[in-house]
Amino acid sequence: MATRLVQINMKAQDDSALGRFWAEVLGWGVDTEGPGVTNLEPVGFSYPDPVAVCIDIIARPEPKTVKNRVHLDLATTSTAHQTELVERLKELGATLADVGQGDVPWTVMADPEGNEFCVLEPRPIYRDTGPIAAVVVDCTDPRAMARFWDGAMDWTLHEVTDEHATLRSAKGVGPYLEFVRTPDTKSVWNRVHLDICPYPGDDLAAEAARLRALGATDPGIDQSSISWTVLADPEGNEFCLLTPR
Repeated sequence: MATRLVQINMKAQDDSALGRFWAEVLGWGVDTEGPGVTNLEPVGFSYPDPVAVCIDIIARPEPKTVKNRVHLDLATTSTAHQTELVERLKELGATLADVGQGDVPWTVMADPEGNEFCVLEPRPIYRDTGPIAAVVVDCTDPRAMARFWDGAMDWTLHEVTDEHATLRSAKGVGPYLEFVRTPDTKSVWNRVHLDICPYPGDDLAAEAARLRALGATDPGIDQSSISWTVLADPEGNEFCLLTPR
């Protein structure tokens, strides 16, 4: 059994407006499963496919209060492209953000609801990822997180150090999943989290049990009304194990 990263779940006070913003940023299409849910994926995309990690934006009334522990890095192809993209993002409603990054070659920004993201300087490693270069997770121990997520998914572990760990789909397509060492620790329920999915024919309960054996924990919430399973990784970051498909 194995899983793969299929989408990012992002909470928003106005899912429709935030969905329009990110659709414009990424050049993706917009769909919905019902009120309070906005789905984003590339036009013509057949879900799930590792060529892209989709975005589900879910309406929640609570405002953002702390820096997100999960964010997106956007890819660029040249210095001019990076500059042009930053300016276009400002026109769409994004703002520059200071998270203590200091003097770095990438640009830290926030979307209209304050969710941090980065516009990277051109890097050869991200030349074929699509608009999202990486999904980045803050953590205190990249090595421990790499061990868990390498076991949880069938993605390939590319690099692991004390400061940084990187995985990517075994098919060598789509964005990277990166774990970056940060000094702060998790303090609130994550407004942005990972959604992973088993393969068709796999058993959801058995997969959840396997993930618990790897170090996942139960967040202690009522899950009686949902068809998926909510778990937390070894650093307490919530993630959803979706129904196999």
